[in-house]
Amino acid sequence: MQKEITIGSVKIGGKNPITVQSMTKTDTSDVSATVNQIKELEKAGCQIVRCAIKNEEDALAISKIMKQISIPLVADVHFNYKLAVIAVNEGANKIRINPGNIGGGEKIKAIVDVCKEAKIPIRVGVNSGSLEKDLLKKYGHPTAEALVESALRNVKILEKQNFKDIVISIKATSVPTTIKAYQLLSKKTKYPLHVGITESGIPKTGIIRSAVGIGSILADGIGDTIRVSLTGNPVEEVRVGFEILKSLELIQHGPTIISCPTCGRCSIDVEKIATVIEEKTRHIKSPIKIAIMGCEVNGPGEAADSDVGLAGGHGIGLIFRSGEVVRKVSEDEMVDALLDEIESFVGL
Repeated sequence: MQKEITIGSVKIGGKNPITVQSMTKTDTSDVSATVNQIKELEKAGCQIVRCAIKNEEDALAISKIMKQISIPLVADVHFNYKLAVIAVNEGANKIRINPGNIGGGEKIKAIVDVCKEAKIPIRVGVNSGSLEKDLLKKYGHPTAEALVESALRNVKILEKQNFKDIVISIKATSVPTTIKAYQLLSKKTKYPLHVGITESGIPKTGIIRSAVGIGSILADGIGDTIRVSLTGNPVEEVRVGFEILKSLELIQHGPTIISCPTCGRCSIDVEKIATVIEEKTRHIKSPIKIAIMGCEVNGPGEAADSDVGLAGGHGIGLIFRSGEVVRKVSEDEMVDALLDEIESFVGL
């Protein structure tokens, strides 16, 4: 069992459920913009948020930001140990560093000392793009073995300071490399593992790469917290993160929409209906399984197996609830009738 770590009001590792994280895309020193983005992430269900700390202005903004948000904040610091120290003193709930690029022992000790005093954890983050030169020379390129060796080397730097409130991540742009790295690392440590595919790309392709990579790792029983790294709006990262967890039945959170792929038998616009339902139910946090089916072959069976469902065809829609037909409506009433039943089911 992984060690349990506390990040603000959230616990990861141990027997705790897997959490979904994201990272702000704003200039952290722009407090208003950063708070607004975090609130959007909170609304989407984000449980932990990370902010880039590039300079002293960013670090000093943390206390102002934290007064206006409800989820734990992680300060992401590279190279300058003083920024990590300021971030902790400003109230950050966790620090993300790569000890190898922070500098000598005294600089690491300064970070560890303030984290000990504040009782906050440190995430050791190793990426394929920032491996130590000696490891690149040893392995030739960022292999899974190189990532693991780098991570454990950096963990030992903290352990030598008698610091063990540690979370580890080892991310690569290569999906197979990342999967293998986490498989190897999970056998060598009991610290909680933060899982992700780094720089996975724009949503169209990045969602697929993240789902394959993160999903494979989680399916092996590895991982305690995840972040889907996409180019674009971070709210989409949270949505995709929850969909990955829901697909593996690791959590129950919000709507799960099942819709048929359509074929020549389909006589209603399933894609349009499913898109509208997905958009209009994003605010729902209670678990609910919704089926939207477009013909008489699998439609009634699939719809009946869901909490709320629609089986439509030839201008008529049957609305199901817990396996029973509760309404028969015309095609132009389908969306509203289904939404009414959904809201009734979740108690809105």
